[in-house]
Amino acid sequence: MNHLGDLLHMGLEPYHEKRRFEHTMEPHGKVEASPGGNLYIIQKHAASHLHYDLRLELDGVLKSWAVPKGPSLKPAEKRLAVHVEDHPIEYGCFEGIIPDGEYGGGTVMLWDRGVWKPEGDPREGYAKGDLKFKLHGERLKGSWVLARMKGRAGGDGGQNWLLIKKRDDAAISGSGPEPVETMDRSVASGRTMQEIASRRENFRGEG
Repeated sequence: MNHLGDLLHMGLEPYHEKRRFEHTMEPHGKVEASPGGNLYIIQKHAASHLHYDLRLELDGVLKSWAVPKGPSLKPAEKRLAVHVEDHPIEYGCFEGIIPDGEYGGGTVMLWDRGVWKPEGDPREGYAKGDLKFKLHGERLKGSWVLARMKGRAGGDGGQNWLLIKKRDDAAISGSGPEPVETMDRSVASGRTMQEIASRRENFRGEG
């Protein structure tokens, strides 16, 4: 299978292979039997390096990108977004601690949630590496694009993309503060990363 086929048919096998569910409270999950939802999630993840995981529901799974610096509302700021394995829909309700020594070990916060609306055919845009969409989240809104980087900049297998805010009413100027700089509490539980890390139980919000 070629690279584009690998992306389109990733499924949950890589997600399951990387996790020991007897040690982590992350949901095992499965591909939704009746796909067609439009869940949008960003999880702040203090693993070996702090980053933000952007997840968009498509074809029964959450397509996922790790954004090291977090999303920017400034159109001039093109943020690296590394394509990672698909996650189950249930992961959109996960907040808590992944134990040390497990894949992605660290604290996970539900930083934003809502729905996304593709602009054009989402499968075609995803396959081409030019996925345009609108976010209707509690914190992030407006039009965005995920663009796959080409050539050597794309990394092995083309996993390096750019997350770019398009110019609209939701964009901010170069002098304005970024949401990742000012919003440090969970949209689900109201907790900070430190408060989540200090409690061993996980939070499971409404789906």
